[in-house]
Amino acid sequence: MIEGLNDNYSDLFEKELINEINEVGILKEIPGGIKIIDIGQYIRSMPLLISGAIKVLREDENGDELLLYFLEKGDTCAMSLSCCLGYAKSEIRAITELDSKLIAIPVQKMEEWTTKYKSWRSFVFNSYHNRLTEMFLTIDSIAFMKMDERLLKYLKDKIKITKTNTVKATHLEIAIELHTSRVVISRLLKKLENQNKIELHRNYIQVLTL
Repeated sequence: MIEGLNDNYSDLFEKELINEINEVGILKEIPGGIKIIDIGQYIRSMPLLISGAIKVLREDENGDELLLYFLEKGDTCAMSLSCCLGYAKSEIRAITELDSKLIAIPVQKMEEWTTKYKSWRSFVFNSYHNRLTEMFLTIDSIAFMKMDERLLKYLKDKIKITKTNTVKATHLEIAIELHTSRVVISRLLKKLENQNKIELHRNYIQVLTL
């Protein structure tokens, strides 16, 4: 039995599907900060996240990144599903935000399980819906929110995902993920510090209240 499989998915999947995942799935333990999927890469397996967190990013024509959403335990990546089913190259980059455990499911099983198991079909459709909703929120934040509001949302998302009030990121890393300049982020972070909402440290931010 793959460790963590039942804890995260027994309420979602039939016993027969759980057994198949145990037979073909490969448990992987990946440290934080590791790129597990890259743009232009063919995806040979789909990840089921057991623990940790993964951030999913897009890249524009200039090579600048934009954070789309985070994956948490019990999630999978809809973009990976789409590429797996269509045998297409990845259009996203996925990087572990925290030390993570995931089950890699061979791409050959995706279509088979979609027709064989009702629970798998529901899981796939719900994953598409959830990720699409998160991407809409990202689009809305870019289109309608000021940068200081986007920065606050980013910090709130980070502490929610990591379950700690410490955000381990440099000003430049935040700027890249929010698709803006380091100067703008540094200025806004300093403003938040002056409001006693955060404390700035070298390579990390302590969130006091948001």
